[in-house]
Amino acid sequence: MSNRNTPAVLDSVSSDVTRALAEDIAEGDCTASLIAQETVLETRVISREDAVLAGRPWFEETFRQLDPDIHISWQAGDGDSISPGMEICRLRGQARSILSGERTALNFLQILSGTASRTRQFVEAVEGTSAVILDTRKTIPGLRRAQKYAVRCGGGSNHRIGLFDAILIKENHISAAGSISVAVRRARHDYPDLLLEVEVENLEELAEAVNAAAHRVLLDNFELKTLREAVRQFKGKIQLEASGGISLDSVRSVAETGVDFISTGAITKSVRAIDFSMRFI
Repeated sequence: MSNRNTPAVLDSVSSDVTRALAEDIAEGDCTASLIAQETVLETRVISREDAVLAGRPWFEETFRQLDPDIHISWQAGDGDSISPGMEICRLRGQARSILSGERTALNFLQILSGTASRTRQFVEAVEGTSAVILDTRKTIPGLRRAQKYAVRCGGGSNHRIGLFDAILIKENHISAAGSISVAVRRARHDYPDLLLEVEVENLEELAEAVNAAAHRVLLDNFELKTLREAVRQFKGKIQLEASGGISLDSVRSVAETGVDFISTGAITKSVRAIDFSMRFI
């Protein structure tokens, strides 16, 4: 698995947490102020269900920004499988700071572990095939890099981060440009170093994208029969990515057609938060 802690991810951790704490605490935590300032306590985080852990950097940064003297000791790492009743970590420090950061820290851990867990289900569903599970841009606004980090924790891979780091020519781009060939030719001239992908809706458009020398095609809502034919005709000539309506029930059948990639928004947009609890010892 690729290194999850890229500079871009680490930069986003601080800003994500700063924004989240400002949203939650604002002018101050009125309830935590009821606790004596000198009170020092120890607490632990427990998992309530089977999951894949993700989000440690955001959890740690929450308490670092509130109180760098809080000590956190981990019993599990991002990407690890965890089970009900398992202790994930312990914290020791000023009770006020821990109480103020509890919800924000757990929110990151729950949402990102939910993303990683969902991704792991898809990855395991295609195990034994050559297909790679990819995420999409269908992410929680403001948490894209965090969720893409979580996808990697779950064993998946990242598609483009945004509109700036790869080209995906879709139906409306093709209509505006005039044709797939024209759009690809312009993209290759203007952005020669970027991944160039074309969304196609049939085998004729796929052939045009291949002839235009695109790097990858997104086979949008192809039936299994047509996916197999696309693989038979074009495997090795261009990267083949299946997408559109991919579910956990259907992903294995899609992978068995022989496509190179399967992208699905289900691993980031349909996230169920993992149940963690924090309790003082």
